[in-house]
Amino acid sequence: MSWKKVKLGDVCTIEKGAIGIQKAVAGEYPLVVTGEERKSHNEYQFNCEAVIVPLVSGTGHGHASIKRIHFQSGKFALGNILCAIIPKDTNQLMAQYLYRFLDLNKENELVARMKGMANVTLPIKEITLIEIPLPSVEEQAEFVEMYLELETKSNILSTELTHQLSLVKKLRQQFLQDAVQGRFDLLRLRSATVAQRPANEETGADLLKKIKAEKQKLIAEGKLKKEKELPPIKAEEIPFEIPEGWVWCRLGDLFTALLGGFAFDSTRYSKTETSNQIIRLGNVKPNQLVLETTPVYIDEDYANEAIRAKLFEGNILITMTGTRAKKDYLFTLCIEQSDLETKTLYLNQRVGCFRFGSFISPKYINLTLKDLRLLEAVFDSSTGAANQANIGITALKDILIPLPPFAEQTIIVAKLDELMQTCDALEASIKESAAQNEKLLQQVLREALRKE
Repeated sequence: MSWKKVKLGDVCTIEKGAIGIQKAVAGEYPLVVTGEERKSHNEYQFNCEAVIVPLVSGTGHGHASIKRIHFQSGKFALGNILCAIIPKDTNQLMAQYLYRFLDLNKENELVARMKGMANVTLPIKEITLIEIPLPSVEEQAEFVEMYLELETKSNILSTELTHQLSLVKKLRQQFLQDAVQGRFDLLRLRSATVAQRPANEETGADLLKKIKAEKQKLIAEGKLKKEKELPPIKAEEIPFEIPEGWVWCRLGDLFTALLGGFAFDSTRYSKTETSNQIIRLGNVKPNQLVLETTPVYIDEDYANEAIRAKLFEGNILITMTGTRAKKDYLFTLCIEQSDLETKTLYLNQRVGCFRFGSFISPKYINLTLKDLRLLEAVFDSSTGAANQANIGITALKDILIPLPPFAEQTIIVAKLDELMQTCDALEASIKESAAQNEKLLQQVLREALRKE
């Protein structure tokens, strides 16, 4: 025999919170808000067990969503954008059972009932219409106990999967450090190791001389401005040993240009999509150019005015601003030919661009700029407010780069790409396991609520 179904309005009292969250006075009673953590208030509104449900969308205007609901017991206060659903008879309906049911069916029973085009809300009247299966209170207690047991096991597995993801992240950084330090087994990748390089083969020092000569030629031709000599590299600056035949240099020794973005006038943005897209700060992610993020376009006339900001294959983009507390805000990526297949790209302000001559692999430089050991001095030199860091051009020029011969640069890039693809596959597998774990938990619990 199936469990009977009842409407929440028949078995529960539903009351809106009375506390303006911003006006709450810190006190001894928990104040339930939309966030995961409780705040506090000096007075309580309820003294019971209740399910707490937000009455407003959790993701802003025009989109229906509820990030979480809460179970709360004892004396507590409640924010005025939430409501408390309180069983009228606890011998008939357990609040913990109701919480588990609504949490399992949040999308179908709560989010689907939200109303409004801009300000999306959940009317209390809609909550009263929700039907729930009502087993005996003993069976409800059994379901809650089973839920907690399965949730505990699921959380243990989830913790392990999260740990595995952190190990893959560490593995990525280790591969990167091995690449930058010349630790790859080049014997298998080329005819000779670094240590066994033939006497007549080019070294990193030879390459650096060629790069500097190329820059001097561009200066003589008026294509490049002469710049202040970079400071010599001191022994105490060098963070690790590099192979014989490599050489330490500064990033400013290698690039032929360091450009800031063009100061585009937003009033001249095209109202329709064109083949000319502006690359802004939000489009630049670690090793990924995201063209779909709030795309902005310009017409041909404006593109011609901004020609100096046009991007080319091999340009390295670098973000120069971010949150000071996070030392991963300096994102770099190397423009690929595939990025330019459908659009001509132009660089906006707040993003820098390195251009290189013919004797350097931009992809190799890009991977060195992922090694946090080489960026420590950059982070230390950043300026700005407490929560905002800005990177200066001088600090970028002074970044130390371990420079191998050109042939080894290309070998290292290819090998690291291969290793990173392995890491990508590992991450995808772990994330799929995590998703399946969550789906299995939800399915088992939903099946337990279907009494045939």
